[in-house]
Amino acid sequence: MQRFKEGEAGIALNANVFFNPKMKQLRDVSSLLLQATGANGMRGIDCTAATGVRGIRYIKEAGLKDVVFLDVKKEAVDLIARNLKANRTNGTVINQPFQHFANTCKDRFDVIDIDPFGTPAGFVYDAMRISRDGTILMATATDTAVLCGARKQACMKNYWAEPMHNELCHEAGLRILLNYIARNAAEFDFGIEPMLSVADMHYMRAVVRLRNGASVASESLRNSGIAQSCAKCHNFDYAYGNLSHFGEECSFCRSKMVLSGPMWMGKLNDKELVKRMIVMGDGRLERHSLKLLSAIYNEVETPFFYSIPKITRYLGVPSVPLSNVIDNLEKNFKTSRTCFDDSSIKTMAGITDVIQAIKKA
Repeated sequence: MQRFKEGEAGIALNANVFFNPKMKQLRDVSSLLLQATGANGMRGIDCTAATGVRGIRYIKEAGLKDVVFLDVKKEAVDLIARNLKANRTNGTVINQPFQHFANTCKDRFDVIDIDPFGTPAGFVYDAMRISRDGTILMATATDTAVLCGARKQACMKNYWAEPMHNELCHEAGLRILLNYIARNAAEFDFGIEPMLSVADMHYMRAVVRLRNGASVASESLRNSGIAQSCAKCHNFDYAYGNLSHFGEECSFCRSKMVLSGPMWMGKLNDKELVKRMIVMGDGRLERHSLKLLSAIYNEVETPFFYSIPKITRYLGVPSVPLSNVIDNLEKNFKTSRTCFDDSSIKTMAGITDVIQAIKKA
């Protein structure tokens, strides 16, 4: 049987139990987030445990205790038990679907990690049954084609939202996922506080802290809104909760705008937490992960971004240095690069100001 070393965990692998070594970077970041949050002593549950690598790392690196490892495959459960013993860690291993466990369990957990194959949508509602005030909920979606608009009907079915199918699709997908979590949480009188939102490689990952209270839940839902985008000039707009000021035409080029949502329009990240993660991760995280966290930390906190190459093509002008465009805009507006696309910018400026900045660059 093959063995694999990751972080502080040594894992035996089984050909019949899923393990993706490429997701190590995500597991690195998730473990670091729990360390930066001060999760030592918290109770956790790995809802789709497979080899158990994620939960074992959380125990050994972040100090979680009483971790429950769930999997529907008997081979996976046997492998997890073997890996727990080999790592000299304690945990409860259960061969059961998460939905059944959540509907029969009387316990509440501080950390709930949902990382299924495909959509987490079928897990989120039941996760609320085993949550408490302060629970950290982690949800990974690998159905990016759905959240990014290639399978529009599936997005409507799974997430109750109309996706974007353009350069903004990854950010929109994350916001759709967050809104889905917020709506499910509200049914249990939980509001959400986004801690970290990442779109990378083939996945999207939303980490939120749940806060209990009917008023908190209602306040959280006020972050729900609708976006619209223009396929011609790449303008966009958004509104919280209603469409009262939306028109069918783009305010700049008068082309037809395409509506998307509902989606989360609030903050995506806890910047202070991200800063702690960067400091703690220096020398420990891979360069790609540190670069991503730094981009998140330095990013202007506003919905959506402008693709400079797409706008220059629309204008019919040569490409321009991104730094020049940022410099021109920063004189009057908060502006930054974005973690979603190296050639795009986030700014408080509108499309007219962005175009003027491009022409001056």
